[in-house]
Amino acid sequence: MEENNVLKNQDSVKDKKQSGFFKKDSKCEKLQAENSELKNDLQRTRADFENYRKNVEGRISNAQNLGEKKAILALIPMIDDIERAISHLPTELAENSWAQNVVKMSKNLEKNLSKLGVEKINSSKGVTFNPELHEAIQFDEESEGEEEIIVEELRAGYTLKGEVLRAAMVKVGRK
Repeated sequence: MEENNVLKNQDSVKDKKQSGFFKKDSKCEKLQAENSELKNDLQRTRADFENYRKNVEGRISNAQNLGEKKAILALIPMIDDIERAISHLPTELAENSWAQNVVKMSKNLEKNLSKLGVEKINSSKGVTFNPELHEAIQFDEESEGEEEIIVEELRAGYTLKGEVLRAAMVKVGRK
């Protein structure tokens, strides 16, 4: 009896297969294909948008850096003038409150530029000459030795976040 039930069930399954009961509906297949296509489109759109967002962020960052760089480059000649004026300050005016305030302003300006990532290039006497940071304007022919060193700084140089804005002009000798 059980065998008859099993055979009947098998016949029933065969009949259903033949009648299309288990066949996927063409409309259902169409919807699944459309769904898959839309998912792929969505993934591509998300990837495109992410690339666009990164591109825009990069452009904004570059524009900010360029503006910052231009502003600082415009300030550097004024800093040179202030430092020159301070270095030529007569000794009798050293105690003058106006002169002392100019010195304070210069130090304050230097401190604020440092916060922005602006650093003065070290071109003190005795520092090893580095052509990436220093521009040799004069060479001391009388000096002897293997190592090129800075003898005198003629104009200060500056970096912005590690990038040279203006190389330091120096007189070079040998040691």
